[in-house]
Amino acid sequence: MVKKKACIFISGQGSNLKNLILRSRAENFPIKVSLVISNNTKANGINYARKYKIPYIFINCQLKNYENKILFYLKKYKISFICLAGFMKIISKKIINSFENKIINIHPSLLPKFKGLNTFKRVLKNKERKTGCTVHYVNNKLDDGNIIVKKFFYLSPNDNENILKKKTQQLEYRAYPEAIIKVFRNC
Repeated sequence: MVKKKACIFISGQGSNLKNLILRSRAENFPIKVSLVISNNTKANGINYARKYKIPYIFINCQLKNYENKILFYLKKYKISFICLAGFMKIISKKIINSFENKIINIHPSLLPKFKGLNTFKRVLKNKERKTGCTVHYVNNKLDDGNIIVKKFFYLSPNDNENILKKKTQQLEYRAYPEAIIKVFRNC
């Protein structure tokens, strides 16, 4: 199997990045993590890129034409697939158009419910019976692309935001690799 070179975009802890790096080392997994991009110089997830000797760059998304810098590095490293893993910036139309149907994202809710930020707080406020995560294609609307995989769990009476985050992350570690395999099985 010829693996596709993938770039993972992160902003924070990088737990999904670590999971994808480890999964990508399996012979039958369809991607190789070849680049990590972060908009946050303090993102702990960069430590996983360092540990596993994966090139990484920081992009200041406040700068004019930052998309050109991202596209330059994606081309330089011959990236053909992008995974957003806790990247806390909206991807520009220019990048989406350059990688049409080749960018996926993981979101900590059962889309189309609770798009955007503060998901766990909203799930609790709305007294949901179940929640989970969704892996979807990225398009020009926030958390709106075609769904690839959804995983859910039922809430317990003692669940709070921290517990929901931990439970959701455990699902994400299964859902994201499953979605990547599904994407490339359908190619």
